[in-house]
Parts: sequence; C-alpha cells; structure tokens
Amino acid sequence: MSDLWKKKFETEFEGQLKFSDKVEILRKLASDYTEDLVFMPGLVVEPANSQEVQKVLCWAHANEVPVTPAGAMTGLSGGALPVAGGISLSTRRLNRIVHIDECNHQVVVEPGVIVQELQEAVQSFGLYYAVDPASRGSCTIGGNLAENSGGPRAVKYGVTKDWVLNLEVVMMDGSIIETGANTLKNSTGYNLTALMVGSEGTLGVITRATLKLLPWPRHTALILAPFTDANSACRAVSKIFQQGNQPSALEFMERSAIELAADFAGVTPPAMDVTTQAHLLIEVDGFDPSEMMPQLERIYAALKVCGAGEPLLAEDEAAKNQLWKLRRVVGEAVKAASIYKEEDTVVPRGTLPELLETVKTIGSKYGFESICYGHAGDGNLHVNILKRGVSEAVWEHQLPLAIRSIFEKVIELGGTISGEHGIGWVQRPYIDLAFSPTELQLQQAIKAQFDPKGLLNPGKIWPMEVS
Repeated sequence: MSDLWKKKFETEFEGQLKFSDKVEILRKLASDYTEDLVFMPGLVVEPANSQEVQKVLCWAHANEVPVTPAGAMTGLSGGALPVAGGISLSTRRLNRIVHIDECNHQVVVEPGVIVQELQEAVQSFGLYYAVDPASRGSCTIGGNLAENSGGPRAVKYGVTKDWVLNLEVVMMDGSIIETGANTLKNSTGYNLTALMVGSEGTLGVITRATLKLLPWPRHTALILAPFTDANSACRAVSKIFQQGNQPSALEFMERSAIELAADFAGVTPPAMDVTTQAHLLIEVDGFDPSEMMPQLERIYAALKVCGAGEPLLAEDEAAKNQLWKLRRVVGEAVKAASIYKEEDTVVPRGTLPELLETVKTIGSKYGFESICYGHAGDGNLHVNILKRGVSEAVWEHQLPLAIRSIFEKVIELGGTISGEHGIGWVQRPYIDLAFSPTELQLQQAIKAQFDPKGLLNPGKIWPMEVS
C-alpha cells in the first residue's frame, strides 16, 4: 500500500501519540515465535490508554488503513504479524495492574501486563491467577486473551476464558464497549466476553480486563515419571483421572524433548535409563502440606499399572524449578535447533496414544523428525516438525499434505486443530477441517458485523478476507 497514509497520520498526530517508522522499531513487531516469518508494518503506534487506542482506530477506519494489535510477540500461529502492513498497534504501554480487589477476588488489568508479573502481584495478597503459558515470563495478558491461552495448569484450573469476567474493548470504528459485568454470574444477553476471548484481535482491541482470582494453593509436589515407550505414557494419562485423581499439571515429554531442553538450558537432564523414551511431569497442589502425599500415592498406583518406572520426586523448590524449567524451554530449544512448524493439536485425552502413533507414522511416510510434548492432562499435544534433514521441495510442497493428514486424524478422534495457540496466519489453510461451510459462513458473518471493512488484523483465521 502507498505510504501517503503515513504522512497523513504523522501530520495529524505528531505530539499527540507515540509512534515510529524507524526500521529497528518496525522489526520488533515484524516477527513472533512462528517459524521464520517476517512482515514489516508501516508504522508502530504505542497508545497509553483507551482513548488513544480509540483515536488510532477511528482514524484508521476512516482512512481504510489496516491495524494489527501486537503484544509481546511470543505467539506461535502468526496472530500478531502485520501481514497487510499498515499500523502495528502495540499494547506495550498499556501495562498497569489497575486494581486488586481482595474482597471480591478480582483484578483489573491492562493488556500489556506480563503474566508472571500479574501472578506475583496477586500472590502477595494470597490470591492466585493460574493461567501460565510456557512464556509466562514474557507473554502478556492481552496476548493470552487474544489466543485463549492455557498452559500446564489448565487441566485443573481452566484456560484464559474461564478467568475473564468483563472486558473493555475498542471497536474498529472507535466505539468503546464493555462485554460483561464484574460478577461471577451473568445471564444477561449474548456472551460477548466469551466471543472476544480467543478472537485473535480480529473483532476489537481489548484495553482492560476484569479477571477472577482464587485463594492461592501455596503447597505443591512434583514428580517426573519415566516410561519405556511413549504410548504407555499417554495411556497413563487417562488412568490417572479414572482412579479419582486431579493433578494441577500433567505434562508429556518425549525423551528427545527433555534432552534438547537440557542442552539448550545448559543443565544436566534427569538421570534416564537407556530404555526410557518418554516422561510424565505431574504436579499436585493444596493448602496444606499434609495433602500432598495422599495425592501422590494415588497417582503412583495409576502409574504403576501403566508400566512406569520409579518416579523422581522433586525434593525442594530448587528441584521443582529445575524440572519446570526443562518443560518450559522445550519450545525455545526446538526453535534454536531448527526451523520448525508447531502443530497445536488437541484431542480427548483418552485418544492421545492413537494421535501420537499417527504423528510418528506420518512422519515416517514423509521423512520428517518430530518432537512431541504438551499438556497431556487436557489432551493438548504440541507436535514440533523439524526442518533439518528435509529438502526445501518437501518442506514447501509435501509437508502441508502431512500436516493436513495429522489434522484429519485429530478431527476423526473428536479433537480440533488448535488448543491454545490460535489459527492466526499459519493454520488458515486447515480451517475447513474444523468447520462445515455453514459454520464458516456464520463465523465470517460475525467478523463482518464487528469489522465490516476487514481492517482489524486482516488475513487471520479465515482462508479469505471477509468482504
């Protein structure tokens, strides 16, 4: 698109808004953690409040300039990439924890707040915000809202949508709305809050969120259980729940995932027998230390039935942090090792063994290496497909067929193509697998109602633009 709009924007808002077209600033919002994609915006704008967001969107709507909301750029589906150029609307300066309400167990927060900083702030009041993606030390609340993020503790505490009571949203035409109420119950009208969470910045720009909190379960216990084959580890997941357990986290890691993570982090991996091929990382929590061992004993029994080896118990906080670090850096370790594609599959957890077997069979057919790990407790398996050893021709032309085959199996098993990373830019070609033509038309009609000009985060989710 022509740069004439930039001159017009600069003339109108010089001294009123913070913006830049310096190359080093543009580059920061041109890429995220998705593969090796780069899309340069024309301008980066950094509003400091809702009114400044409103000014930007009003102007962009009137001048038909695309706007892409952007947070910490830690996304894995290209949801914040400015694929149409235009304005990257950074939420970096919308970074206040506005109010922690101890009485009602709520917090009001702006989208630029780092998730870990929010968690630590509310924990100082004895409260708990459980949503914790692997990138919690860098990702923001706004990005979590956009993608409906989950993380390890979603198995017990739910994903982002389960914590949101109310949102302040600026629409593409500059209108400002609230989507709900600051109450635990709300049966008044359509649930716009649920519609906004997970909409990937395509319906409006979230400028404030009211989130619920829980009392903080201060005590945890953590074990790492080895298995001689990955399918047995996956089968153990369902058995743990069938025997009446409710872990606060239940993560699956192939041996290669742990080894790669340990090498990347520069730490010694847990001692592993040569026959060990996979692990389950299992956490329980509670309000009293006496609650830990009874939970672990029940889980031990389920693991034994499924052929687990002797579990490693993290004896202290340092040992827990070491194990969690290994789990949290797997994604970064894969990215450092090779260009890759990450598929965010999710299925009913009882079908995980069949999904994993399918992934490996398809990998053998198409000649790619995969590293699998993820939130096994809720059936969310991250399939990392490495480019190393794969020719450019196969990567570009054959791999999409392999990915489609994986997703077809996911749908057959009762799952869907993204559990927490979103569709964004890279998963659009497969959206037809998740929805019928009627369902697609209905969802595109919702997009058209909120953003009739198709200017807000264009090119995301749908295989074609909404007209």
